[in-house]
Amino acid sequence: MTFQFESVPESILEQMRGINAQLAAADLPDPTTAEGLAVMRGTTFQVPAATELVPVDRTVSGPAGEATVRIIRPAGPVTGVVFHVHGGGFVLGAPTDDDAINDLLARTAGVAVVSTRYRLAPEHTFPAPIEDCLAAAVWLAGAVEEEFGTDRIVVSGYSAGGNLAAHTLLRLRDGFPELFGRVVGASLVFGVYDLSRTPSSRSATPATPVLPPRWLDQFVGLAFPGLDKEKLRDSAVSPLYADLHGMPPALFTVGERDPLLDDSLFMAARWRAAGGQSELAVWPESPHGFVGMTPPTGLPAQHRINAWVKALLSEKQPAE
Repeated sequence: MTFQFESVPESILEQMRGINAQLAAADLPDPTTAEGLAVMRGTTFQVPAATELVPVDRTVSGPAGEATVRIIRPAGPVTGVVFHVHGGGFVLGAPTDDDAINDLLARTAGVAVVSTRYRLAPEHTFPAPIEDCLAAAVWLAGAVEEEFGTDRIVVSGYSAGGNLAAHTLLRLRDGFPELFGRVVGASLVFGVYDLSRTPSSRSATPATPVLPPRWLDQFVGLAFPGLDKEKLRDSAVSPLYADLHGMPPALFTVGERDPLLDDSLFMAARWRAAGGQSELAVWPESPHGFVGMTPPTGLPAQHRINAWVKALLSEKQPAE
């Protein structure tokens, strides 16, 4: 396991401290009320961001069911495909949220990005979102050569999408081993891998920026109703407790000020202990969700992720 505490100039760290203070002081709506949830869904980035490449929405069907995906293709040759799962606490978000992130990834790494839509809580609780992600991933892995001219896939997920991406990998490995063989890497960004709460999550306070304890509890309650702490530790819910053998090389990215910091620390360690390769990049003074946001560490982290994906896909495939 490679651990990297990223180097950031003190001037940037000072900016981040100011941003964190502003974020911590924000008046946050209550997602457990209809009004609060509507406000939150209305203020996510579901209006498509300006992109240089043109995203295309499609409905696809595969052995695991029907799925809705959003595809961004690079202008030149496709070196691989990134299967991407957006975040939003299992209750918010859409593939359009990450258009700008995925556009930059496609342009800088020469990859096609396939983002999946999944059903959201509280209207749809687990395992509905996993089923949707698996359906899209199975379609992609089965059609990747015909659609994109490559057989190399990297699975990516942000926040709640990191949880869903990990579950997708596990279900591909266990249920579709031939298709799983086309997955060469995973980029998991500030994911939540233990829904029963890791130490950093339990020590969060109301002053924690972006993701205070109230939201952590409310999101879990909406997406996993009726599950106590013991049931939340089930590997079917929390991938930290799963058998992680056979997983592809992974890059874990997380901010120092993220209450989900330990989720990435623990998951990267268990990934390595199970025999996989894992890299962990921790960005100082960075809150949850900083990649793709305005904080000045967000873009450097994005470039770090994109460079990792590009390098991974440029490696020679082992001889058959």
